[in-house]
Amino acid sequence: MKETVDLLVERLNGLAPTVAVVLGSGLGGLVDEMEDAIRIPYSDLPGFPLSGVTGHAGAVVAGRFAGVPVLFLAGRAHYYEHGDAAVMRPVIETLAGIGISKLIVTNSAGSLDPDMPAGSVMLITDHINFSGSNPLFGEPTDRRFVGMTEAYDARLRVAIEKAATDSGTTLHKGVYIWFSGPSFETPAEIRMARVLGANAVGMSTVPEVILGRFYGLRVAACSVITNLAAGMTGGELSHDETKDMAPLGGRQLTTILRAFFQDGAVHG
Repeated sequence: MKETVDLLVERLNGLAPTVAVVLGSGLGGLVDEMEDAIRIPYSDLPGFPLSGVTGHAGAVVAGRFAGVPVLFLAGRAHYYEHGDAAVMRPVIETLAGIGISKLIVTNSAGSLDPDMPAGSVMLITDHINFSGSNPLFGEPTDRRFVGMTEAYDARLRVAIEKAATDSGTTLHKGVYIWFSGPSFETPAEIRMARVLGANAVGMSTVPEVILGRFYGLRVAACSVITNLAAGMTGGELSHDETKDMAPLGGRQLTTILRAFFQDGAVHG
């Protein structure tokens, strides 16, 4: 990935962020908060995958967020698009290569908790990989045996919780379960997930978290809740609902992240 690393460093024109944020479905509006933004389409960066999912712009947007140098990944490629859980590996490897040390992953998710409705934000404390896949399949070295006991960095979680409190924003906490998608889960699968201890369900994030830990990054993640999961309301789910509802929670997430960066937590 040296070519991509060198190209990205050149395009950043001296900006040296140490934190990157992956933006999930419908959360691209966060880039509007960026000052002096530098926008680089994924298509300009060798190895970066293109996303065919509406709501994912497919661009690196770097600049200053709340006065701090930050790199946003506006959109991701998904396992269900490519049949490859490692589709984001070149991206995460490149981030590590340019000096990113902290990775914040966001997503839109369904809630398994009636007390966590659409528009809520959930800090992910742990995850369940129910997809049957892993982005480190085929890795030839013993580095593939990545410990996941502290997959979600404790200090970053504390800092995000403090940012929520300081900004007066409600922040839920819970376990995220990854289903492969692209079809939504059945009511029976959601009942099973609740028994397993999951609080939110989605089709992303876990591969990036595993890859982040593989490359030595400290990782935190948040879900923006867009709906109650299958079977909990009697209605059918749709991606349109995800896109429509994500900005509601996205505004709360923006408030939390702004406070997180303003507090200097990124340096901790």
